Amino acid sequence: MKWFTPVHGKAWSSPAVGGGKVWITTATEKGTELFVVCLDAASGKVLIDQKLYDVERPQFIHAFNSGASPSAVVQGNRVWVTFGSPGTACLDAQTGKVQWERRDLECNHYRGAGSSPVLHDGKLFLNFDGSDRQYVVALEAETGKTVWKVDRSIDYKDLGADGKPESEGDWRKAFATCHVAEIDGKTQLLSQGAKAFYGYEPATGRELWRVEERTSHSAGTRPVVGGGLVFFPTGWSQGQVLAVRPGRAGEVLDANGTETNSGPLTVAWRSKRNVPKKPALLLVGGLLFGIDDNGVATCWEAATGASLWNERIGGNYSASPVSADGRIYFCSEQGKTTVVAVSREFRKLAENQLGDGFMASPAIVDNALLLRSKSGVYRVE
Repeated sequence: MKWFTPVHGKAWSSPAVGGGKVWITTATEKGTELFVVCLDAASGKVLIDQKLYDVERPQFIHAFNSGASPSAVVQGNRVWVTFGSPGTACLDAQTGKVQWERRDLECNHYRGAGSSPVLHDGKLFLNFDGSDRQYVVALEAETGKTVWKVDRSIDYKDLGADGKPESEGDWRKAFATCHVAEIDGKTQLLSQGAKAFYGYEPATGRELWRVEERTSHSAGTRPVVGGGLVFFPTGWSQGQVLAVRPGRAGEVLDANGTETNSGPLTVAWRSKRNVPKKPALLLVGGLLFGIDDNGVATCWEAATGASLWNERIGGNYSASPVSADGRIYFCSEQGKTTVVAVSREFRKLAENQLGDGFMASPAIVDNALLLRSKSGVYRVE
């Protein structure tokens, strides 16, 4: 262990690293004060600890969530942070000075915000999926001005679990982070809402395709892409892991593969066993890895969906696994990190106990892991 730096407040945002600095956000217990914290990556020294917002009437935040769960994004001399509807800002990475901010992106997060911003081609993409409204917005990264804003194309009020109208709540809420990827030579913004997964044109926000998922809700992960497929868990309730092959523009299929519009089959395969709700999937060398919230890890063959191994490693999980140097790191809410081999056969390489538990996903910089626990940040070589 090279260093440990305590961080005040309650927050689950993951470390974002750039220019030799580590950026995280934090908040008071009830989300009334929102902060950004910058650490020196080499020493752990606190360089900036700055309050960005006072929130007079914070929305309800579930005890399992925090007021600062979305992670920052860093590029060059800029840092972008969001707390959801309370505020989104661009900061100077040297001084922490606010370059621009937006506090008009409204959304009732219902149980707290969770979607992190994604930066691509001069635009900052954000998901806002709440109980009152659901939309995706693209902002100019340099100025914060709106490039486009698109409402989700499904009216969630008609999609309750019992088939009756649902006006608000978990069946409309999502926590997922979007992702930009090139698929079959075409750049797409991949964005998951409460009950559907969408492909958008990044420049305009035009919906290219979607896959509906009516049996689960409140998706909370970021998708992974490889081999022409998009992989993601569908969320809570009757969740599945889906491998989707995007079809032509306008195609709409449900998650069971039933065609509701002409075109090629979109869902390549699905798995209903040990589906993660909060940890994202991990794709390494044609193998897809995941860990469910109750500590069962699975390896699928990415192309076919064949389950190669399924092992209980113990603990509860919110953090997403990361990979480096042929190893995968699973970090539990109890502070245990289990290291397994990137392999078609299960091989546990190490197990370590550290700190008071991990809700945030680790970052990798140089030859080190940056691990944010419930009380601070560790650098482990």
